[in-house]
Amino acid sequence: MKIIVREAPPRSVWALQQAGVHPLLAQLYAARGVRTADELDDGLARLLPPSAMKGTAEAAVLLADAIAANKRICVVADYDCDGATACAVALRGLRLLGATQVGYIVPDRVVDGYGLTATIAERVKATGADLLVTVDNGIASIDGVARARELGMQVLVTDHHLPALRDGAIVLPDADVIVNPNQPGCAFESKAMAGVGVMFYVLLALRAELRKRGVFDATTQPKLDALLPLVALGTVADVVRLDANNRRLVAQGLKRIRSGALPAGLAALFTAAGRVAAVATSFDFGFAVGPRINAAGRLSDMTLGIECLLTDDAGRADELAKTLDGINRERRDIEAGMREQAQYAADAMIDEDEVPPPAIAIFDPDFHEGVVGIVASRIKDKLHRPTFVFAASQAPGKEHELKGSGRSIAGFHLRDALDLVAKRHPGVLLRFGGHAMAAGCTINEEQFELFEQALQQVAHEWLDAATLLRRLDTDGPLAPEYRRADLVDTLHKEVWGQGFAAPTFSEEVEVVSQRLVGEKHLSLKLKHQGQPVDGIWFGHTETLPARVKLAFRLDADEWQGIKRVRFLVEAAEI
Repeated sequence: MKIIVREAPPRSVWALQQAGVHPLLAQLYAARGVRTADELDDGLARLLPPSAMKGTAEAAVLLADAIAANKRICVVADYDCDGATACAVALRGLRLLGATQVGYIVPDRVVDGYGLTATIAERVKATGADLLVTVDNGIASIDGVARARELGMQVLVTDHHLPALRDGAIVLPDADVIVNPNQPGCAFESKAMAGVGVMFYVLLALRAELRKRGVFDATTQPKLDALLPLVALGTVADVVRLDANNRRLVAQGLKRIRSGALPAGLAALFTAAGRVAAVATSFDFGFAVGPRINAAGRLSDMTLGIECLLTDDAGRADELAKTLDGINRERRDIEAGMREQAQYAADAMIDEDEVPPPAIAIFDPDFHEGVVGIVASRIKDKLHRPTFVFAASQAPGKEHELKGSGRSIAGFHLRDALDLVAKRHPGVLLRFGGHAMAAGCTINEEQFELFEQALQQVAHEWLDAATLLRRLDTDGPLAPEYRRADLVDTLHKEVWGQGFAAPTFSEEVEVVSQRLVGEKHLSLKLKHQGQPVDGIWFGHTETLPARVKLAFRLDADEWQGIKRVRFLVEAAEI
């Protein structure tokens, strides 16, 4: 592990301080690319305009016409938190804007697989739908969109994933309208928007279209900001990069949640997770609320998650949130066992004192396909290698297939790597898709070893020693005057996440004492610049030397009404 200190350009730090930004925050923001205080304005007026996103105007006309004609609209969702929140935003928003016949279908992870398939299109048609709207999927659903059109439905695709590739060329579905910031020809500045954010932008465009038609005016139009808590949740939970536009969406959602303006289901999920909505943070989205919704899609039926986000009945919300919490506990148990098996398999691939191969692929017939992505992420974090974890398909008639989920490291574009494997070994990949850092694929079980070899060959070509060295970017030493509980609260209130990392400091400290707690965590008594401070390193059991360079985050531990700062250790450079 190499601990690196981010550079904070002095001019940017000075400019932010001159604008009244706290000196510590000025340093942190500057190190993350913020140059002026103007960039920190999270007001709704600063959001990028919907008109800048290709397809929003056409989507607004399509939806406005459907509402005017009282057509049946069916939303096809994805089975993760982004898909669930996007579906809830679509239904809530369309109903606010006058749609009276709007429903949804969410594919089953095991039976249906991902996205709008021809079979899903047929199920949508059976509901009597005239207009099919995808959220968080559809951009790669060539056959599904074609089938929907054959059946006489109009199709609006809203998505944020990368388009499909065939023979190295981009192929788009033949939908009536596509809204996706990552489609060719879209000049929208924020390419990192989640699926829920794309749907929110479509609704903003629809409201503008309805104003133009005289359905509403500026005083009578529905307030769509009530949807922002769900937009914020889906954005953080999908681990998209928090660029300036995404940070504004998340900040606006958090403000409403903290003020108590949140849907009943979201409030119930905070309670079920043991979190307090009044002091909600982006961390709560990613590690408490989001996983409880994701668990439904992994192990059960995402309809539970969507219904929780749609209900306005507090009693029903509480019941659904408790059910989701129970499913999440089951997910954690399954994941723990799988992670242990996967780590054993990964260790078996590596001789003692030998570096891991440049990429990891693991399959075990006992794995559950619903949690392979989480396990891949854990193994990737531990070994710092692009990792795929496979499980046997549970779909009827597909028992010979393996469904894999991959997670990557910086410098290795996972979707492009799969595309290269597909070109070099035609037929190995039955299906694949995804992003730079996360992707999925399906292969025949008999092709697993060939896939593993092909993936490792691409990794060997693309990754050098510097890329394979695990590094942790930090914000350097913490000035002792900033080791205060009130500053911990200030930091927690800010929007941190993917691409805008939470503050992590690093410096040499003295280890006064150390002991194991709970058999798997290291409790520390430290001296930081001569002053005593407690520390905890979760999931770490190895003894530290008397002086060591640590990377740590700030936290506040409350005891008998008194808040004390403690260090949450992330890594040690030994």
